[in-house]
Amino acid sequence: MSEQAPNSARLLPWAGADGKPCYVVGNGDGQVSRAADRVEAMQLGMAYELLDHADDMVDDDRSTSVQLRHLAAALAYSLRDVHRVARSRGLRLGIPDAFEPDHPTGPGLVRLGP
Repeated sequence: MSEQAPNSARLLPWAGADGKPCYVVGNGDGQVSRAADRVEAMQLGMAYELLDHADDMVDDDRSTSVQLRHLAAALAYSLRDVHRVARSRGLRLGIPDAFEPDHPTGPGLVRLGP
């Protein structure tokens, strides 16, 4: 994506040590950014497939409470991934981020220079 300013940090779609957010600095066309684009595409595709599975399970009267709890956990995990992708893309488009620095998906866009 070319909307990102060269002096900004991109929120990556994976967490680092201790679950802390990871960033890459640069113009968005490097190897790490391309890998992040692939991971984001995979996360979004998996979320779509999980939604189809959720529709099937909710419609099935034979689904057990254990299965539905597992589904809810998978949906929550996937939603965190999709939220991180949405935040990252919004930040790269210049959409202000009102999340606090200690939010689980990390602080907003970090400007590194004038």
